[in-house]
Amino acid sequence: MAVMSVSLSDSLKEWVEEQTVEGDYMDSSDYVCDLIRKDKARQKAERLLQAAITEGVESGEPQEFDVTAFKLKMRERYAGN
Repeated sequence: MAVMSVSLSDSLKEWVEEQTVEGDYMDSSDYVCDLIRKDKARQKAERLLQAAITEGVESGEPQEFDVTAFKLKMRERYAGN
């Protein structure tokens, strides 16, 4: 495993230490690794959302959507289930 040295302000260092003392994390390294994993997941979710938005924008002109007709169609489709 690689080792990295990180400089923190006193208040951030205290925060990290509190997270480990309260029992949520084994040590400061565990806490920082969890933050990085969560940040990676958040960034991936943002990329996927942006891709979906771009796909929607590039899909053409919006079309009207009749909610009532859609619900009726779904009820008919799944009435036998």
